Amino acid sequence: MDLKAYIRDIPDFPQPGILFKDITPLLQHSDAFRYTIGQLAERYKPTNIDVIVAVESRGFLFGAPLAYELGKPMVPVRKPGKLPYDTHTEEYSLEYGDNVMEIHVDAIVPGQKALILDDLLATGGTLAASARLVEKSGGMVSSIGVVIELMELEGRKILDGYDVFSLLQY
Repeated sequence: MDLKAYIRDIPDFPQPGILFKDITPLLQHSDAFRYTIGQLAERYKPTNIDVIVAVESRGFLFGAPLAYELGKPMVPVRKPGKLPYDTHTEEYSLEYGDNVMEIHVDAIVPGQKALILDDLLATGGTLAASARLVEKSGGMVSSIGVVIELMELEGRKILDGYDVFSLLQY
């Protein structure tokens, strides 16, 4: 299945100069969404991951069904003030500003092998911050998975040393 047919380009969103890759059409087509989750499950089923760490917010859309499919727990990484318990915090830069991500201090059991999952890899800042949060929690990053990778932004460079997998490359 050609998943790129279900990704819509939105110019100048969320600000001028950004070409946003909209996954909404993919989510609206059940066969394409099922295929996406199936491809991720096929990639990660034979691995020894213990937990799926899904990144707010679009990472949740793929992390929850993948966790269900693989029978693994899912841990959310969220923006500040969204998690109700004590958190580890990590600041980072992204292509159009700075941000902070958080994870519950008890979300990862020390030694757990984590798959960090998001919808998109751009500059890599969000995923690198998520990896640092997993490591602060005592976990190990087994892999970083995304549906879409924007190759020209070279986000893999900041994720050097991690196994990175993307379904689609632009």
